Amino acid sequence: MNKSVVISGGSQGIGKALVKKFLAEQFTVYTCSRNQSKLDALAAELGSDRLHTFAADLSQKNQVLDFAAWVLKHTNQVDVLVNNTGVFIPGQIQNEAEDLLEKTIETNLYSAYHLTRALLPTFQAKKAGHIFSICSTASITAYTLGGSYCISKFALLGFSKVLREELKNQGIKVTAILPGATLTPSWDGVELPESRFIPADDVAQTIWSAYQMSPSTVLEEILIRPQLGDIDL
Repeated sequence: MNKSVVISGGSQGIGKALVKKFLAEQFTVYTCSRNQSKLDALAAELGSDRLHTFAADLSQKNQVLDFAAWVLKHTNQVDVLVNNTGVFIPGQIQNEAEDLLEKTIETNLYSAYHLTRALLPTFQAKKAGHIFSICSTASITAYTLGGSYCISKFALLGFSKVLREELKNQGIKVTAILPGATLTPSWDGVELPESRFIPADDVAQTIWSAYQMSPSTVLEEILIRPQLGDIDL
């Protein structure tokens, strides 16, 4: 039976690399993005009838639930969920914009919380599956310009840890991915060589490798850094 994966934020960066990887492994892929034109470009580039796209802003709970409902109209079996949607706006607690914390938490944390809850019954029904959340080195390291981003990513790692404890006796795996600086549009404009960054494809391959583990084994947390170390924010 063909397997399926749900990847939030799949039009660029790590999400796009994941879409390509799971399509190559013969999965049916359901993904979303706020930008319909980027989804159209993705579909045109990849040209696969196993790729299904949906325009949604996952910082909005109602749109998270709309995306989940759309997925469940297409399939009653989700084998893998990757909570990838995220936003990074540099700043400091002492001087960042007044509403930045709320916007960042809604995108980086609440989207994962609500999407996971909406799709979880499909995993529980078959007592199997794997849920990944794209955290960050900012989930374990406080950066000077991390501000609300660090707060949200610390919280997302906590979400993954709690979910792991809740689901480990139900046959459902939970893994937190903690990548350092990855070559994605978030770093556009930064004057550093590509060699200073993690390729997005390496993150996708890591997730695939973690998924391939036997049913009795789970990689709970995976920390990935550039060979030369973190890039200071």
